[in-house]
Amino acid sequence: MAQFLQSGRRRDICALLAGEPRQAQALKTRLEDHYDSRIDPKSFYGALDALENNGFVETKTEGIHDVYLLTDGGEQRLRAHVDWLNAQLETGE
Repeated sequence: MAQFLQSGRRRDICALLAGEPRQAQALKTRLEDHYDSRIDPKSFYGALDALENNGFVETKTEGIHDVYLLTDGGEQRLRAHVDWLNAQLETGE
């Protein structure tokens, strides 16, 4: 797996984007709700930028807002990770 997806936060961003495109603030809020703690904006946008720079997330303008979407490559990596997790749960390893 590519190193940039070794970060749990980056994987979680991809998981949230697999459901639907989201504005950055809505995405950050969903992560903070999930983690039950505040996320430093610099850290959050750094993770988002890394995903975008590696081609796994893209930005699209909708009206006056930018939204983030998971690319096909991002979805493939996320699905590969989910398959690996499921295999670990099945084998107990």
